[in-house]
Amino acid sequence: MSEMDTVEQEQIALDVNDFPGGARSAIEAVLMVVDQPITEIALASALELPVDDVRAHLEDLEREYAAQQRGFTLRSVAGGWRVYSRSDYAPVVEKFLLDGQQAKLTQASLETLAVIAYRQPISRSRVSAVRGVNVDGVVRTLLNRGLIEELGAEGDSGAVLYGTTDYFLQRLGLGTLDELPALAPYLPEVDVLDEIAEQGRA
Repeated sequence: MSEMDTVEQEQIALDVNDFPGGARSAIEAVLMVVDQPITEIALASALELPVDDVRAHLEDLEREYAAQQRGFTLRSVAGGWRVYSRSDYAPVVEKFLLDGQQAKLTQASLETLAVIAYRQPISRSRVSAVRGVNVDGVVRTLLNRGLIEELGAEGDSGAVLYGTTDYFLQRLGLGTLDELPALAPYLPEVDVLDEIAEQGRA
């Protein structure tokens, strides 16, 4: 029997319940090494467990961390699960990170990101119409930070359309865009944006 066959047999024979902490500890071990949220299906597949069992373990772990007042929590964000520092400890984490290590978004970037988040898919000219200034540089910054992405081109004009990324959801701690605060009613509709953009080009 080759070494490859032995490795394959060991992988097939994996039973997370054989580990001292069982399935729950195996799930924790995986969560400690992921750098982005992992789906219940991916965890179930990797650990050879039913999805319902994985979901139950994740929810139990989340409750357990809260009850023990741990400095971290387990949250479902952007369609997957990940360990995060608990918001109660934000001042401690912020103090650690703010020794010149954390680059903040400028006001212009935040405003542009908000327009894109609430009116996506949206072109740069429409974002400029809302903000009243050219946003080319800001859009490049947001693209480089991974907060927005190109979503294709507009049918008539061929203008590139932008929208937010899963990373944006992660950074805001949101599961979906539906969880954004109700700001959209205060932004102009698309036809009004077109009219403003046309006036700006005239």
